[in-house]
Amino acid sequence: MNEKRRLERRQTKNNEVRELVLKAQKVCYSFFQNNYIYNSAEAVSELGLDEELIHHLIEDYIAQIIKAVTQFEEMLYVLQSQKDANKNLEYTNLRELAHKNLGVARNLRIQDATVLLADLMRKDDLEHLFVCIETLRACAIVLKPEYAYNTIKLIEVKSTF
Repeated sequence: MNEKRRLERRQTKNNEVRELVLKAQKVCYSFFQNNYIYNSAEAVSELGLDEELIHHLIEDYIAQIIKAVTQFEEMLYVLQSQKDANKNLEYTNLRELAHKNLGVARNLRIQDATVLLADLMRKDDLEHLFVCIETLRACAIVLKPEYAYNTIKLIEVKSTF
């Protein structure tokens, strides 16, 4: 009985990961209009690090981005309320967080994230910035789906406490 339950949970998780990836791929495609696939070989070659270390760094990046998306959203909602109140919009915190994550994306040669984070640093159109963070999260999911799924679930569990 235990083995059957474990198998059912695994199948459920696989289905959830597959659904998450399909949605993420659609979001990434609608923004970039291409099917970009990250290749770590460039980072391995240019940074002189081994493949395993690059994959660990990518996992760290994914966790960092998934957590940062929540912060980006909060910052954008603050900016939206400033705009609605006809106040000056203060982008400093948003741009600092984008800059921090941009350095990591550039070092790991993650091209889609580099484009999105650069937009977060430079552009002022709030609607576009909301699309950027949604796409950034989606592209992080596509990088390593199961790791991203586990990170999302861990954040959900932690937020209930």
